[in-house]
Amino acid sequence: MPAPKTEGLELRAFTQQAELRFAADEQGKRTATGYFCLAENVTDIGGYWQEKFARGAFAKSLQERDVVALHSHNDGRPVGRKSRDTLKIEEDDRGYAFENVLPDTSDGRDLAVQLERGDIEGMSFRFRALKEEWDETVDPPMRTIIEADLYEITYTAFPAYPDTSVGMRSLEHARKERRQHNQAGALGRLASRRMKLAQRDRKI
Repeated sequence: MPAPKTEGLELRAFTQQAELRFAADEQGKRTATGYFCLAENVTDIGGYWQEKFARGAFAKSLQERDVVALHSHNDGRPVGRKSRDTLKIEEDDRGYAFENVLPDTSDGRDLAVQLERGDIEGMSFRFRALKEEWDETVDPPMRTIIEADLYEITYTAFPAYPDTSVGMRSLEHARKERRQHNQAGALGRLASRRMKLAQRDRKI
């Protein structure tokens, strides 16, 4: 069942199959590449629900919004920005790949060393769900994020545990809508039955 736009940003960590790579060319330009989100990849969110991002979930957002690459979720430590072409994000058959030209700053140089050494192996990203579906025929419930705004991707040695408060509110809202829909359907069926009985009585 679809749910409306949720309130608040959510954070997801991505450590498996991020495939972070680092390379430097002859001119000394340092570039980091990898994936921050795999399409249709099912993730367990603390045992509360399962979650996956549908293909194209960020397609509209990437056309309309700017996205920054940060070090350790710190707004004061940007290492790339989509609007400045130092961060490129594209969707392929696996998910969302990025290419980040690292700056010649202390953060950029340090990050290059950390990636090359393997000290940083995962990514996190911050998003806001705009359109989603919940399937409660499975346990735990399955949340499919169909459309979302992307705000940042982050290099971090300690990916944060995914915040569940916004998702839980979304699940409760979906359940409330489902109850209201079922109640309305039941009332509609009762009214239809009464009308049929009344019509039959008039014929008698």
